[in-house]
Amino acid sequence: MKKIKKPVLQLFIAVCGVFAALFGLTMFNRYLLMTFPLPWRMVLMIVTQWALFLVPGILMLREKERIHDLGFTKEKISKQILIGVFLALAMSLILTVLPILTGFKNLVGSTSYTQAWQFAYQFIYMLFGVALAEELVFRGYLFHKLIEIKNSRWLAIIISSMLFGLFHIFNGNLIQVVMTAIMGFIYCIFREKIKGCTLLSIIIAHALYDAMIVLWVAFL
Repeated sequence: MKKIKKPVLQLFIAVCGVFAALFGLTMFNRYLLMTFPLPWRMVLMIVTQWALFLVPGILMLREKERIHDLGFTKEKISKQILIGVFLALAMSLILTVLPILTGFKNLVGSTSYTQAWQFAYQFIYMLFGVALAEELVFRGYLFHKLIEIKNSRWLAIIISSMLFGLFHIFNGNLIQVVMTAIMGFIYCIFREKIKGCTLLSIIIAHALYDAMIVLWVAFL
């Protein structure tokens, strides 16, 4: 019983910490971010995303858990990267390009980007900010803890995906919550069912897919 209670408590603390960090990040972006010069804003937008992993990271250090436990591996890194790129391109074609070409561009998104450096920064921000932090939290730490609590990968997939959807409640509406929960489910399935697909692959897929939305919306 003690072995179960401990990861449950850790999961609860981690979820509370992640959502508290999200609230703080939302307030910072809303009221303080624009007071900084553009170069500082560009750096802060990336660095502040890492706050989402602060509490899970502290818990990992306290319990002497390794980053390897979250789904990283040193084996065949080039293959992991290629899988991530392929998944991003496939998702982008199906979920972004096809809807735009069939007249649903308004549902895909919008952008005011016109400069090459803006699109380049979007890729950097998505990779080293958004995707890295979110995947470490949801497909990494939380997924790992859910498996530790009850050794059911399907339960871990469903709960972590639901939490991923709720995580976007501050930045959208109920439709976005549902859609991001579905995306979380897809990322979990990729990692569980595709041979050689690791957490690194999912980070790359997540980053490239999100970044390419802006690119396709601007040029199609």
